[in-house]
Amino acid sequence: MPWSRAGEIAALATACCWTVTALAFERAGKRIGSLVVNLLRLLVALGLLTLFGALVRGAPLPVDAPPRAWLWLAASGLVGFTFGDLCLFRAFVVIGSRLSVLLMSLVPPLSAVLGRLVMGERLTALDWFGMALTVGGVAWVVLERRPEGEGRPGRVPWTGILLGLGGAVGQAVGLVLSKYGMRDYDPFAATQIRVIAGAFGFAAVFSVIGWWPRVWAARRDRTALGLVGLGGFFGPFLGVSLSLYAVQHTATGVAATLMGILPVLILPPAILLNQERVSPRAAAGAVLAVTGVAVLLL
Repeated sequence: MPWSRAGEIAALATACCWTVTALAFERAGKRIGSLVVNLLRLLVALGLLTLFGALVRGAPLPVDAPPRAWLWLAASGLVGFTFGDLCLFRAFVVIGSRLSVLLMSLVPPLSAVLGRLVMGERLTALDWFGMALTVGGVAWVVLERRPEGEGRPGRVPWTGILLGLGGAVGQAVGLVLSKYGMRDYDPFAATQIRVIAGAFGFAAVFSVIGWWPRVWAARRDRTALGLVGLGGFFGPFLGVSLSLYAVQHTATGVAATLMGILPVLILPPAILLNQERVSPRAAAGAVLAVTGVAVLLL
């Protein structure tokens, strides 16, 4: 991509892909369980990435990656896909999706700090201002949208908060490790290494907790498998590959901020598909987030 904001555009495209993924995986998870969906989506992505590598790169597997890339990208897959996603989806159960997504708003500043510490990335004052607007707008939207059954009175379990923080840390560290290990390597091949490591991580978890029968049972639900296939294409295949392209061409914190506008992008589908009503407060939060995106693209 020849223009100077290729990384930022790729990050926005990633957020759009993840909007489709969120809708598909939400419906599939209600049918076969979110953990099973997590494993199956990686297997779908692995098949697509293998086919892509064979057709485009002439190599179905990333055998041309140097050992350094394999080491750090595999670590990124384990931290991001396995550890981060396990924490996040467990947090959904313990404290609900609203608070969990709100805690994930910490990913951009965490990514920016880690990018500075690990790779010496520097952000301008305008970058920080745009990030603050975007994260603030997303948090405003998430805090306003309370699904039925959430927001009940009582103390929030610390275990749920720690799980949500674990999900945020997993995603932030996964992004930084990806950029550190990938350097100039092909983003799709780099994603394939991450997916291989993540799939092995989930396979180990399923072996420990004895959930393989649930995976075999899921193969009979064709609707769920179709949704997993759709989500697998737009998620770990296309979306994650675009996210690696994004961090390859812009600061990690900026990319994470733009990718984190999912709660705002999902508002139009929620209105059109689920007939949800969006309050003036949620609309104002969306405008604030979009303003922050515009600042980051300046």
